[in-house]
Amino acid sequence: MKTSSFNKHEYYFNRDLSWIEFNRRVLEEALDESLPLLERVKFLSIFCTNLDEFYMIRVSGLIEQINAGINTVGIDGLTPQETLLQISVEVQKLCKIFMNYYQNQILKELKDAGIEILNYSNIQEDEIKILRHFYHKEIFPTLTPLAFDPGRPFPHISNLSLNIAVSIERQTGEQHFARVKVPQNLPRFININEIKGKYNSTGKSSGNIRLIYIEQVIQNNLDTLFPKMNVLDSYVFRVTRDTDIEIQEDEADDLLKVIEENIKQRRFGAVVRLEIENEIPPQMLSLLKKNLEISDANIQILNGPIGLGDLMFLYALPMPHLKFKPFQPVIPKLFEENEDIFTAIKKHDILLSHPYHSFLPVIELIKRAAEDPNVLAIKQTLYRVGNNSPIVESLIEAAENGKQVAVLVELKARFDEENNIQWARRLEKVGVHVVYGLIGLKTHCKVTLIIRKEREGLVRYVHLATGNYNIVTTKQYTDLGLFTCNENIADDTTELFNFLTGYSEQDYYKELLVAPINMRKRLVELIEEEIESNKKYGNGRIIIKVNSITDPEMIKTLYRASCEGVKVDLLVRGICMLKPGIKNVSENIRVLSIVGRFLEHARVFYFFNNGNSKIFLGSADLMERNLNRRVEIIFPIKSTLIKNYILRNIIELQLNDNVNARILKSDGKYEFVNSSNGDNLIDSQELQIDIAKDVICWEQVEQMTKV
Repeated sequence: MKTSSFNKHEYYFNRDLSWIEFNRRVLEEALDESLPLLERVKFLSIFCTNLDEFYMIRVSGLIEQINAGINTVGIDGLTPQETLLQISVEVQKLCKIFMNYYQNQILKELKDAGIEILNYSNIQEDEIKILRHFYHKEIFPTLTPLAFDPGRPFPHISNLSLNIAVSIERQTGEQHFARVKVPQNLPRFININEIKGKYNSTGKSSGNIRLIYIEQVIQNNLDTLFPKMNVLDSYVFRVTRDTDIEIQEDEADDLLKVIEENIKQRRFGAVVRLEIENEIPPQMLSLLKKNLEISDANIQILNGPIGLGDLMFLYALPMPHLKFKPFQPVIPKLFEENEDIFTAIKKHDILLSHPYHSFLPVIELIKRAAEDPNVLAIKQTLYRVGNNSPIVESLIEAAENGKQVAVLVELKARFDEENNIQWARRLEKVGVHVVYGLIGLKTHCKVTLIIRKEREGLVRYVHLATGNYNIVTTKQYTDLGLFTCNENIADDTTELFNFLTGYSEQDYYKELLVAPINMRKRLVELIEEEIESNKKYGNGRIIIKVNSITDPEMIKTLYRASCEGVKVDLLVRGICMLKPGIKNVSENIRVLSIVGRFLEHARVFYFFNNGNSKIFLGSADLMERNLNRRVEIIFPIKSTLIKNYILRNIIELQLNDNVNARILKSDGKYEFVNSSNGDNLIDSQELQIDIAKDVICWEQVEQMTKV
């Protein structure tokens, strides 16, 4: 069948509604009472911050389309207007579930566990006095009440800030509106017991951690901001703005300065969501709607506190008994068995599976390269590196030690632009050759190339990964990284850096699949090869593990493979526009999603190839942006040993997961995979912790893969 046979709208899920289903799965983790309490609180926080970003990027884009009069029907059959209406309905449902669970279940469990989150009306009289004292000392000086009247314009409401709308009355009976911004540089939760200790309160303490929302403290002391006036009432609200930066790169003389200016403009993006803590008077709601220029469809009225991404504060409390049992990431013994990391990599390819394996060997490689007098050059791509990056510090040291250092710092990494600008400037100051990215393309690949002078000549050491060079996220995300000295891969990596830093138009790569150059073409060829193999031998099988699948052409190609009898298993954490289980279209496709303790982030591509399997790892999802508008790489695993390890201890383990895995149904809903034997529970993430502990040397890896 030709891919053009799969153009019917009913063959595709809507991208944004599929994302909402992903966030529903995140919320379901919070609802799972088998998880430790603070882990559930963490998932509540993630649900909220996910929703914030969704509105800032995706919903804002839909609103822009609607305002521009675009009414085009997508491949799923929905217009932007229809999509936005369905989003509003589904989000309201989820927010209702969220708030009901938080108010009626989580707060009670937290109290039972020794963490009380109080409303102001429930605190003791002595605590009210000490909070008022604290307010005067540490909050009041930071507050700036802003009036709204003919002489004073409606104040700017910054993105994701908490605000208090205040209704006040003069002695003459005139009523007015004022806004008080809750300082974003103060903690959202105030620890009453800590304040008592700080100000030597003599009041009794319950022994629990007693917390109160900072906005409630401000609301109950508003009289200090409006002396000799009557504070009638106050309401907490929050806005979400369009933060998607549009950069005309081809017109930019200095990309760094252009991005800096665009970041500043983010705070003035159009309002795309208004959250209100509870029902407010129609007159005040009308005032907010008019001045924020927002429609009813994008107003969320919540029966409880808003902006609860701040619940992550609770997860930081030192209460390990309320969290998952901690584990120590393993450093494979094979690194210790060799005199240095370069010797270990020269002997054989090495795979690290994070967070089960420690990220320290990656840090050590860059550190040793910076110090080693035999290392001549280091080249690396940086996308999201975080704060206090040991990787960047080593690159700076390398430059100071006289080595040639070239780094592509992707300034367009969304919400990391400011951090990356700072790192780029630090690197440039010490003489590092810094490239900001390519015009029209975002560089998302994770690559390091080290050139070292050795007895036999120059040797190139390569590290390729599915995740960022970020020491924080490597403890939270599942990712895979490969160390290799393979000559063909080293040749391709050299060509890749020439493309990134120079004017190379190389379109041939021996081993690497590089977007936007040859990745789409090669992936289609690999699927086509599996179709042909299935025709000959009847055993075609494809397994793909990615974050998202939205690219129509790749979906159509997978549909064709299914129609030709190839068994297709897809592990898709987030968005999946492909619809499984359609008769004569996708009957041979199964879609699983794992949302668990760690964020599944690795991308794996497996083709059975009649027993001569091909496995690739990479940074790219099956999305148009990854295949067309980003520099991505997918790299082959050449070692049979590592292939077997990935297949047995990662892929097949996840395909058999019956604890965290959910299966996608043809109606777009997900159901947990039920275990046929309740005693044989397979939690793929927990088992990978055990596997990492057990694998202490390379020989054991070999034995495990033979089982």
